[in-house]
Amino acid sequence: MKRELIKLDHGIILDWIPPRSSVLDLGCGNGELLSTLVKEKQVQGSGIEIDQQAIHQCVTKGLSVFQQDIDMGLSEFADKSLDFVILHQSFQQVKKPDFVLKESVRVGKKVIVGFPNFAHYKARLQILFKGKVPVTQALPYEWYDTPNLHFLSILDFIGYCNRKGIRIEESKFLKSNAIVIVFPNFFAETGIFLLSEEVRK
Repeated sequence: MKRELIKLDHGIILDWIPPRSSVLDLGCGNGELLSTLVKEKQVQGSGIEIDQQAIHQCVTKGLSVFQQDIDMGLSEFADKSLDFVILHQSFQQVKKPDFVLKESVRVGKKVIVGFPNFAHYKARLQILFKGKVPVTQALPYEWYDTPNLHFLSILDFIGYCNRKGIRIEESKFLKSNAIVIVFPNFFAETGIFLLSEEVRK
């Protein structure tokens, strides 16, 4: 696949994952990211998804995907048994994000988390001037049909990682098809983080 055809967020994740890594994609959806990783990085990849239709789309792509609720944990996986666990655009949708991330860090040597930034300036302006729950490119759902259960900002997540002893190894912030460098909590629509468990002395 030509690099220019790969979505910017997927390209960032590709850059972080070495070839032939073992990867578990939690809430993998239709398998677009996982399929790209298999093709471009030859990863040993599998996914977990709860939606039957999405699983069918994964299977037609030749992917190994299990139907499971990731809020129930990852008890079938041993500690540090995988090189990478991915929670991209699914972290804000789970019922128990604290538990799911704790399990991801336990199972994966590294964890990649990506989510929409609810503190993006367009979302703030819609609340301020319209008095309504925001609908933006990164948050395209109306309040009554959104899959998002938790509304967090980039600063919220950084503070959370600091409190929980999770090391942020790298981070990227995006707006449309561009990288945001300045004031990402205000200007970025999406944050993507490469995490590892902090070794406490």
